[in-house]
Amino acid sequence: MSAPMRIAVAGAGLIGRRHIELIEASQDCELAGIADPSAAAREYAQARKVACYADHHALLEQEKPDGLVIASPNTLHLPMALDCAAAGVPALIEKPVTETVATAQRLCAAVKRTGVPMLVGHHRRHNPIIKSAREAVTTGKLGQLTAVVGLWLLKKPDDYFEVAWRREQGGGPLLINLIHDIDNLRFICGEITEVQALTSNKVRGFAVEDTAALLLRFASGALGTVTVSDATPAPWSWELSSGENPAYPRQDQPCYIFSGTGGSLSVPNMELWSYAQQPGWYAPLSRETIAPPAFDPLVEQLRHFCAVIRGEEQPLITAEDAMGTLAVVEAVSEAARTGQTISPGRIMEQAA
Repeated sequence: MSAPMRIAVAGAGLIGRRHIELIEASQDCELAGIADPSAAAREYAQARKVACYADHHALLEQEKPDGLVIASPNTLHLPMALDCAAAGVPALIEKPVTETVATAQRLCAAVKRTGVPMLVGHHRRHNPIIKSAREAVTTGKLGQLTAVVGLWLLKKPDDYFEVAWRREQGGGPLLINLIHDIDNLRFICGEITEVQALTSNKVRGFAVEDTAALLLRFASGALGTVTVSDATPAPWSWELSSGENPAYPRQDQPCYIFSGTGGSLSVPNMELWSYAQQPGWYAPLSRETIAPPAFDPLVEQLRHFCAVIRGEEQPLITAEDAMGTLAVVEAVSEAARTGQTISPGRIMEQAA
């Protein structure tokens, strides 16, 4: 067996601590250190008897880890990743890859220049449910894809908004939550070429949206709708329907529907609907349930990161790929602001 990879973590907040727990439980790697300036992080590191540094520069210099997990605030993603590229240290960057498409392009240029691999933490791509849905679409099991429906509807508790930035632009469900669903849809269905959108803040009256409605055109010609709201009691969201995170009470409901000329698939309950014989609305539909294997996508993401460091695998989600997801989210915001149809490709061209 290969020697365990020495993985460090920058940022010991909620997601950072989850990464730390996974590293400690893994046979593929071991914790090399933590970078976080807070007193709480120092106490957390002391309890684990691991070195804690006030900044990532000292961590990279002193520990010389094989890889770094960047779980810091979004504004620090770019400088930390650029420093990793300069030091020759592969990084796993939590989503979004950077704050904007323009800054993501700077990171992509650094990766291309140095050849240091960067993996972005859109971890749901590692979920076997998402992989099975992608296979159903890309192998033609549904025929020609025609229509896609996405739902992200739930109610955030009132105390969630006691944190000031969650009431301001950029702190709402578009950038914080929808980005996951956009990445899922891009991974399963292919590139999104046009976006139209409406947003509303009528429920809470904050500067940030609480509800949004999207219309999408995919490069394949398929059309999609996505409805988003964090202000309604509902079971139709990946968080509540997938069972991926046990902190959320699981609901046996779909949050995506993929429809094609040969069949339709609801996800994550993975019900495949089609005609067994001659198709037509008078004919009975048949229902088949696809049963993907069950495992924690965060565990698989960490294994994959270690394999990327060793050069055994290529990053499933590169910085360039993740920039495509960020471009769609920026296109949604611009479409809602202007009332125009916006191309994510144009967003990237303008940022260049």
